[in-house]
Amino acid sequence: MSAKMHDRQKEICSRFGAPYFGCDLNLKVGISRNVKEGFRPLNGLRIKPEADTCGWYIWAGEEFSEAPDFFVPLHVSHLAEWAPLVIPYLGLPPGWRFLVTEKYEDVWKDPELLQG
Repeated sequence: MSAKMHDRQKEICSRFGAPYFGCDLNLKVGISRNVKEGFRPLNGLRIKPEADTCGWYIWAGEEFSEAPDFFVPLHVSHLAEWAPLVIPYLGLPPGWRFLVTEKYEDVWKDPELLQG
């Protein structure tokens, strides 16, 4: 990831009062297949990273599914192909969410993500 993108991630964190929490390109996100199809809005939530994951779950559309096959693993480095729109938000720490389109942005802290 470029230095410019790291700066953009830090700027997003600063704007919303969140500490910067990096996202290693070699780790994986959980992502819904419909993200690659261009559906909007794009949603993301971050839980605590475990094993080879960075904690991010990203999906497209209004509905979040509990189906076991809804999310597929994807290396962070491939997000540029699937959903470049989400990359600036990947520096947000666990316990944060975003909802974005090309013309809309909402970012918020969700302490319930850190429960359990």
